[in-house]
Amino acid sequence: MMKKVAVLGSTGSIGTQTLDVISRESDRYEVAGLAAGSNVELLLEQAEAFRPKLVSVATKELAGRIRDRLPSGTRIVFGEEGLNEVAAGAGADFVVCALVGSLGIRSTLAAIDAGAAIGLANKETLVTAGHLVMARAEEKGVDLLPVDSEHSALFQCLNGEPRSALKRLILTASGGSFRDKTRDQLRGVTVEDALKHPNWSMGAKVTIDSATMANKGLEVIEAHWLFGVPYDRIDVVIHPESIVHSMVEFEDTSVMAQLGNPDMRVPIQYALTYPERRPSPASPLDLLARGALHFRPMDLERYPALRLAFAAGRAGGTAPAVFNAANEVAVARFLRGDIPFLAIETMIEEVLNLHTPKASPDLETILETDRWARQKAESLRP
Repeated sequence: MMKKVAVLGSTGSIGTQTLDVISRESDRYEVAGLAAGSNVELLLEQAEAFRPKLVSVATKELAGRIRDRLPSGTRIVFGEEGLNEVAAGAGADFVVCALVGSLGIRSTLAAIDAGAAIGLANKETLVTAGHLVMARAEEKGVDLLPVDSEHSALFQCLNGEPRSALKRLILTASGGSFRDKTRDQLRGVTVEDALKHPNWSMGAKVTIDSATMANKGLEVIEAHWLFGVPYDRIDVVIHPESIVHSMVEFEDTSVMAQLGNPDMRVPIQYALTYPERRPSPASPLDLLARGALHFRPMDLERYPALRLAFAAGRAGGTAPAVFNAANEVAVARFLRGDIPFLAIETMIEEVLNLHTPKASPDLETILETDRWARQKAESLRP
């Protein structure tokens, strides 16, 4: 039986790699829907290759521009309503949520309500609304499978293990493009410098988040919700090679790790095929050729964004939404040359300090908080 898949964020890094995985076993998958933003030329190529019945773009204008260029039988929608329609109305039984930022919350909830299993690559959905998403998935009996390499690793290490035996989660971090620089050496670094990730091929926003370690902060909060583990039992270590994708320590001192070459197609495929494992296009890991793996402790003074993420997670309520929104705006301002690199962390902290967290927020409160935090972060001067 073919699995019907919808990909939200199909033209981004995770989306294109998801479609690469699907293309290699076209007899197992049918692409039911694709949602993109403004990269319409790539979306047109994807639509021609996979012939989905539904595609979505960011605006009505973009939809009008490409409507007549779509394959016969493919309908186009647009905006947030269109995104939600691809998530819930394309007939998919598996939805890959690969949108960047808080845009993915409503569409993920819509897919869950439609009864689709979720392959979650959008950290911000759980960071900002983890209590809502996990409760809704449990209520609907929907599988929520992590696509991030770190959370996929944790998921795999925990397979078949009683949660009562879990002692702590250990997330690994490459350290990003500036892992060997001191804070003083970060003054004046350029956007081009920051985008040179040593291990992974990712989008611009995620690559900058890796350099500040905000990305790892989002992953810590996500892990808290995915696995129901308190923050004092989640650790982060720097692992420059990105071969050990994360580890789990159990009460008997055993540590289980998932290893592999840095290739996002592996966790993407595992989410698509779970619980089955299939041949992968990734290159196999040769530990003898690698020779050695290295680990070093995380320094929260060197990476204050991670410290702020832990604090926001522990504060709970709307605080993680503020962390996420302020970070998104700060990163966007850095990418357009508006602020220096180190101002990203300063801006996050300033917006968090201006906020009083609200406990157990509903979706509208989360989105309202998100808007407030974005406005504050845009208005701050470096």
